[in-house]
Amino acid sequence: MFFCGQSIAQDIVIYGGTPSGIAAAISAARMGRKVMLVDYNDHIGGMTTSGLGKSDIENRAMIGGLFKEFVAGVREHYVTKYGPEHEHTKLCQDGYYAEPHVAEKVFETMLAKEAKITVWKGWRLQSAHVSENKLRGITVVNRQNGTEKRLEGKVFIDATYEGDLYAAAGAKFRLGRESKAEFGEEHAGVVYFDYQAHEFLPGSTGEAAPDLPAYTYRLCLTKDPQNAHRLTEPPVGYDLKDYLGYFDDLKAGRLAGPKVFKPGRGYNPKHFDTLVRALSVADIPNHKCDVNINPRPLGFPFPEENRGYIEGDKATRERIRQRHRSLVLGLLWFLQNDPEVPEAHRKLANEMHLPKDEFTDNAHFPWQLYVREGRRLVGEYTLTQHDITGKGQEPKHHADSIAVGEFPIDSFPCRKRQPGDTLVLEGYLGMLDYITRPYEIPYRIMIPEKIDGLIVPVAASTTHVAFSSIRMEPTWMCLGQAAGIAAHLAIQNKIEPRKAAVPDLQRLLQSQGQVIRHR
Repeated sequence: MFFCGQSIAQDIVIYGGTPSGIAAAISAARMGRKVMLVDYNDHIGGMTTSGLGKSDIENRAMIGGLFKEFVAGVREHYVTKYGPEHEHTKLCQDGYYAEPHVAEKVFETMLAKEAKITVWKGWRLQSAHVSENKLRGITVVNRQNGTEKRLEGKVFIDATYEGDLYAAAGAKFRLGRESKAEFGEEHAGVVYFDYQAHEFLPGSTGEAAPDLPAYTYRLCLTKDPQNAHRLTEPPVGYDLKDYLGYFDDLKAGRLAGPKVFKPGRGYNPKHFDTLVRALSVADIPNHKCDVNINPRPLGFPFPEENRGYIEGDKATRERIRQRHRSLVLGLLWFLQNDPEVPEAHRKLANEMHLPKDEFTDNAHFPWQLYVREGRRLVGEYTLTQHDITGKGQEPKHHADSIAVGEFPIDSFPCRKRQPGDTLVLEGYLGMLDYITRPYEIPYRIMIPEKIDGLIVPVAASTTHVAFSSIRMEPTWMCLGQAAGIAAHLAIQNKIEPRKAAVPDLQRLLQSQGQVIRHR
């Protein structure tokens, strides 16, 4: 196909309607900039509106700015609808927990208040137009009717989980896991790590590896029988063999409760020592649950299923999405219906079902694949484990800090069960909160080494280990807010984003409630 029409010019073009992209759009628009926000999906909000019902934060004081505005909007929704003392309002945890459709409504409301933002949903990136090492335009294709449009901007922001825009523009990136030797990171490369004893296990080589943390879908399930959309048949592609490993986990005691019980991490004592422990379940408002797939059992079937996704064409990506959808629905079907699953366990699993009032245009199933890690930019600075944990000292201070990260290093497994695996799957780094402390995030990780006119707040310049902490939606919203203001400053001063005045950026961020120092 060839583009043959008039291009559309904006101050700032953002590809990726993730929470980070939304924050970038709002912050830029409030500085007076015309913004185009373009997303592949038919809904904005990324994972936050597609099943991720919890805002993953361990230290609320470290995350401010537009994220706090979003949280306030969520709480206002529940207080207005139910009253401040209602159980549903209490379950929203001051706005940090939300039903997917509520999160989407809040984001849509925030965007609608900004007249300078135009939102396009359902558009796929076709190509990027670069000259003299500067991104100057992109061509996008409407997924429904094939219409092509060329968008031109003074600054572009890649807010995709995959890093698709900067890859199309020719920016250098990393894909896969670095070796332990490359940056001297203790938890890098091929690793078997006992997440409870905090010990490295045999098989840990520290060698570089191509496999990424497993992808899944994040489910929203309801406990209300009147709102239940029950599965009546297994999904296409269902294979019982995908789930047989869970029986061994049950027998070996790997589906027991944790040694240390911490709130907000999907621990439901009712599920301990049952096959339903294959799920991590946390209550959210309106008789619903945020449901993650527990990565700790050795029967966890999702690792390696994402191979080829990041650099795949649209058909390859769709095939891999459908495979993950089938695996997730298949797991739910298995737990609820398989006759080999103990009856008491099946009864527990049948307390939760897909909700009729969520994802109503997608058979009540989330539309966003949980891409936990894709490409990682090679930028002006690479954030590593040392920036997050320190090396025998406090995490580093960065003069160009524009946000604070605080979530524990947490990587899903990267390989399926291998011969000799008896405790943990390869690549799993489970909530390393004993070494992760609040840390400063430098502006430079969002700036490509050579490509100008582009800022990257999501698939930014980090190692795999560092990405395993920074990859949280609240943190990404902070980076998106910084990206939007940086784009404004670059346009205002007629310079490239890499030359944006960091003191001005920091001043504006702090005036908007953003936290930029860890202490």
